[in-house]
Amino acid sequence: MQGQMTTTIITFVLIILIFYFLIIRPQKKRDKETKAMLAAMKKGDRVVTIGGIHGTIITVKDQTVVVKVDDSARIEFSKSAISTVVNKDAAKTAPKKVEAKAEEKAEEKGEAGSIGVKTEAAPAEETEKKDE
Repeated sequence: MQGQMTTTIITFVLIILIFYFLIIRPQKKRDKETKAMLAAMKKGDRVVTIGGIHGTIITVKDQTVVVKVDDSARIEFSKSAISTVVNKDAAKTAPKKVEAKAEEKAEEKGEAGSIGVKTEAAPAEETEKKDE
């Protein structure tokens, strides 16, 4: 009887530890990072809202931010509605890094130059479709 009770208690403790390390702890870490991101927002940052709207921050207030979506469109969002802050430098360098990696892979396969042809041909195809 005593052995069964000890086994049951150990099982519950293990389940609680598993829940803590797999669910509770990562969620707390994510919340902490989100709060830090929202606190660090400033004018000029590019952001994406929870609804998927992309824009640039014009004004940061206590509980809200004003986001410039288009030349004449400005929308005020609650800070909690901001999903991510897109770093300007990362946005400019990320495509170059991906393109460079793709070119390296193409060179390894002996297909040098084929990537540049595909990216340059795409706009021409789009203009042909617009003309029709």
